[in-house]
This record gives sequence, C-alpha cells and structure tokens, in this order.
Amino acid sequence: MLTLQKADIATIVSLSTASQSLNELLSKEWLLTNGRGGYSSSTVVGCNTSSYHGLLVGSLRPPVSRVMALANCQEMLIFPREARPVGRAGRHGASQVRHLSTFEFDNKFAPRGYSAIKNFWRDTGVHFGYEFAECRVTKSVYLTRGVDMVILEYDFTEVSRIGEFMIRPFVGLRDFHGLLKSDAVLNARIRDDGIAVHSPAPGCTLSLNCPAAAFEKNEQWWFKFVYRVNKERGQEFTEDLWTPGFFKTKIDSPCRIVFWANLIAGLSPVKSADIDCDLLRSDLNDHHHRVISAAGEHGDRDAAILHLAADQFIIKRDGRDGAGTTIVAGYPWFGQWGRDAFIALPGLLLETRRFDEARSVLKTIAASTDEGMIPNCLDDKTETAHFNSVDASLWFVNGAFQYLDATGDLQTFTQDLLPIIRWIIDSYQKGTRFDIHADTDGLISAGDVDTQLTWMDAKCGEVAFTPRYGKAVEVNALWHNALQLMARFYADGNADDAGRYRAMAEQAAESFRRLFWNDRLRCLNDCILPGGSADSSLRPNQIFAASLRFSPLTFDQQKAVVSAVHSELLTPMGLRSLNPHDKRYKAVYAGSPRQRDEAYHQGTVWAFLMGPFIEAYLKVNKYSKKSRKAAAEFIQPLMQHLTEDACLGSISEIFDGEPPHRARGCIAQAWSVAELLRAHRLIKS
Repeated sequence: MLTLQKADIATIVSLSTASQSLNELLSKEWLLTNGRGGYSSSTVVGCNTSSYHGLLVGSLRPPVSRVMALANCQEMLIFPREARPVGRAGRHGASQVRHLSTFEFDNKFAPRGYSAIKNFWRDTGVHFGYEFAECRVTKSVYLTRGVDMVILEYDFTEVSRIGEFMIRPFVGLRDFHGLLKSDAVLNARIRDDGIAVHSPAPGCTLSLNCPAAAFEKNEQWWFKFVYRVNKERGQEFTEDLWTPGFFKTKIDSPCRIVFWANLIAGLSPVKSADIDCDLLRSDLNDHHHRVISAAGEHGDRDAAILHLAADQFIIKRDGRDGAGTTIVAGYPWFGQWGRDAFIALPGLLLETRRFDEARSVLKTIAASTDEGMIPNCLDDKTETAHFNSVDASLWFVNGAFQYLDATGDLQTFTQDLLPIIRWIIDSYQKGTRFDIHADTDGLISAGDVDTQLTWMDAKCGEVAFTPRYGKAVEVNALWHNALQLMARFYADGNADDAGRYRAMAEQAAESFRRLFWNDRLRCLNDCILPGGSADSSLRPNQIFAASLRFSPLTFDQQKAVVSAVHSELLTPMGLRSLNPHDKRYKAVYAGSPRQRDEAYHQGTVWAFLMGPFIEAYLKVNKYSKKSRKAAAEFIQPLMQHLTEDACLGSISEIFDGEPPHRARGCIAQAWSVAELLRAHRLIKS
C-alpha cells in the first residue's frame, strides 16, 4: 500500500510571479482558515482586491459574527543613502526605501512592492519571496487553529547593508460584510504585551505586537483604498482604514521578525512569550498530515490536496444551543446553509472518513428542524433559522442514509436521525410551510411565482428569476429516493412501514415518468406548473434523477438524460444552468447585483454539478474502464483549477458559461470541493 508522507504534500501550490502580469497576479488568491469560521485571504502579491480580503477575519461566536480585524500592513525597509563624493549636492541623499506591500488607490498602485516578489507558495501558511539589492526576505503568513490569530514572520537573509524595517498595521474592526469609513470610532492604548485597538462596534479588541521592534504611536486614517472586485460587482468599492502607528526595528544581519494580531472577544489576550513559530509550524504540519491520512491509501496527491481543501469548510461551532461541528458553505461570504451542508457532507466528511464530525453536522443542523423542515440557512449574526427551501430537508434525508451506509452507526441513525427523517416525510406528505405538500399523484409541489425554494434561488427585490414553483424535477427525484431508502431500511424489520413507503415510492415513480419525461426532447422537463403545464427548459436539475441511488426512470431514460446533459450543458468546469440555445441564456456572470442575479441560474456554470454528472455518467456506462477514463478527462480542468487559478488550493463556486469560463462568485465553495472529491473517488474506486 502506497502512503503519502508529510513531505509529499508540503507545498500545495507554488508559482513564479516574475513571468505574469500584475492583472494576472491580482486574479490569483489564497485562503487560510482556522477551524472556527475565521480566515486570512488576499492575492498572491498581497494587494487586497475585495472588501472580504484581510490578514485576519475572526469570528466572535464561531462560525458567526465575523469581523474583518486586520486588513493589511504597510511593510518597508529603509536604508540610509551612501555618502556622495565631495562637490556633489550635499554629502548625503535621502534614504532609500524598499517596499514589500502593495495597495490600490484610484486606479494606481502605491507602493509597488509586488515588483520585488519573485515567487509565492502555499503549504501550512502562505509565503512571499522578495529580492532586493540589500537583502532577501521571505514573508510568511500563518493562521493559528482554534484562535483568531494571524502571525506574520519575516525571514531576512543575505543582508548586505544595515537598515530599518517598519510594519504599519491597518485596522478594520468592522462587520466583514461592510466597509470602514473615517467616521468610525477606534482607539489604541499601549500595554506591556503590545497595542490594544478597541472598537465599540462590533465590541471587540485587536491586540497587535512585534516583540523585536519598538512601537511608535502615529495614529492616521488612510483614505479610499480601492477594491477592484467590489467595483466589478457593482458594489461600493472604496474603504478608509485606520492605523495606530508602526513598529520599527534595526536589520543588520540575517534574522527573523515576528508580528502577530489577535482578535479578542471576552478572552484574555495571548502573551508575546506564547508565540513560537517553529511550534506553530509543527502543529499545522501535524494537522495537515491528519487531514490527508485518509487519502494516503491511494497514494494520490490530487486526493490529498482535495482533502486539505475540504478541511477548510469544517468548523467547530459554538452556537447558542451548544458546541458541535458545522459546515461553512463558502468563503469569503457564505455561512451555514442546510442544503449546501448536506450536498457537501458525503464528499467533505464521509469520503474523508471524518465520521464523528459527520455525525455532529447531521445532529447539529437537525436540531433546528421545525414543522418537518431543515433550515435553508442560519443567520450569519444571530443564527436565526430560515426555512425557505423545499430541497434542504430531502438532502438531509439523503445525507443521513449515506452516513449510515458509510459508518454502520445504527444507534445514531435510529435514535437521532430517523425520527427527523420520518417527521420530514410525514410533513411533506401532509403539507407544511410554503405550500409544500404531496399532490394526489404522489409528487411534491411547492411555492408560487414569488418564491424561490429550490437551489436555483436568485432573487432581486421582489423578482424571483427562476421561481420553479409547482413540481421541480430534482425535488421529486429526491422525494422518490427518500421513499425508496425508507422502504429498504424497513424491509427486514417492519413490513407495514416498508410496504407503505414502497407504495408511495412506486406511485411517485410512475407519476414522475409520466409528467417529467419529454419524449420529443429525450430528456426531462424541469418543472411542472400547478396548472399542469410543463416547463421544458433544458437544465442540469434532471441529472439527479440519474445520479441518486434510486432513480424513478428506466435505464434507457437515465442514459438519455445523461446524453442530453453531456451534449448541451457539460463544460470543463461543471454544468451550465441553462441550455445555451435558450433565449434567456446568459453567457457571462458579471455586472450589477441585479445583472448577476439574472445570470446566476441562466447559463452560469456550477462546479458542484460535476459530481452528480460523473456519478450518473459512470452508472449508465456501468463503470467501464472506458467511462472511467472519459470521466477522468472531464474533471481534469477542475483539478488544474484547484492549484493554478482563482483561489489556489480550492474550487470556485461558479464560472462563466462560455470560454475561457472565468471563475466567479465565492473563491472557495464547500460543495464544489466536496463533489469534485467525490467524483475523483468514484473514478478511482
């Protein structure tokens, strides 16, 4: 058995910055997470291009109440100019300044530290390699696990001149969804263990320290940092940032300088003596090794990197109803979403053999069940549950049964999960919120023209762009699958329940084939409206009728569905959300919030849909050697995207419908990673 060792995965991604344009480099991002909802993220040249970028974004109540605490730092080396010959203009000129940092202001960059960066790489942290005439510097960023703390380490080598190094931190201390303006109230005080910056709103403190340097108080507002990604998205794109002063130290020989920032919410600050970068690196290395251990049996570097990407979304929660594990749907802006969690759970937690955490996720989110419905999402500040989803509950059922199959944990399933599953099915059968109910034909109908209850949920103002009310194809594929799973579960122990669920499933399957099968197009209708008319839009939702364990379709119908999706919707980065020949098709996801919402499910490519497509494709081709080879080719562009494009080391949420299929939306999406990981495993198994 081939096993991956620590050294095999030491560097997740490495690139030379010298051969790429600034615009190319600004489109490549990095992300570090800390297991509690906090993160650190920017571009590979350290210039923030989004208001969600920051060296430290912490969570005051994991994983919610996130605060952009430390936006960035100005870093510079200052060397005295060498003496000039007598007779020139004075004996000494001005100091020579070498910049590490890069900021964008009103279409100009100042300073331009990116020009000195020669390479970038990521392992347990991210690293920037600078080359100057006077020295070389490696800047490393590490995020500690379980604590909202970022550590910056500057390793100076080949020092040929004496100079000074200065770090000026730029503080945000604002809700991570917002922007800071110069009317905000921030104050700093000097303490024995560094600088404490406090903001009354959101009511937290940021501790800053650089033990090897002296601090000089020099409070300033810096105005109108530009975030080009916000500008592209039609959002407010300038921010003012506050700095309490700067740390300065002498550099006269090779050395390491450590700066750290710690966000405090009702906790004691970390003391300087507690910061040990060597120990931190060792702890992070050990964590990475544990994460990839489940991939080791395959000796597969791609799987190992996917395992590490998956780990970023798994969070130790500290909610008002107790601790547990949860899944963050995407970085930087998504929080806890029921649908996303249970679509992602098989890939993130079952394929990676993190069974205890899978059990906790199922139980944690199930605890919020109400009226037989799993929450669509939990509010990012209050964790209030919102239930505007018809499919999240059915994805929970599917996830619970996959957990049982993967673990054999009958006790947890019967005691904690089965009662919720029965409640969901009974509620959907009899009727619950949003007019969700089983019609006389045994299929689930839900919503109206103003609601957006399926995963295609884009809405701007009062306009739902893809309402899909009535009987949606994937909802009823999930419903049939849930009924069959229940019939199978009770088959050996409860004949009455087994017979009841089997009869419901058979009625649903017969009605499904009669209403959804479009013989003229040789694929499935997308939705059956309340009046009985069919929406025959060619969308990817039908793929679930072929990919789920139990399909309501004949084998020939499943093959036809896969063929139609393959022919019209498959791209290198996932499935288009609408047939490109449809007059409503939007090839590019860009522009104002309304324009983006219009395109979100009208042609935009979704990476997570590659998972069910690969599963369905392999199933209808009976997992032949030829089909596995083709499937591996289908996912190769996404595997390349994982380490070469957008957020290096993760998978984006969405892509444009047409080449070059530019990455859009969230830079790292849980179900995108989960379904690629699952597809990769299906091909290899």
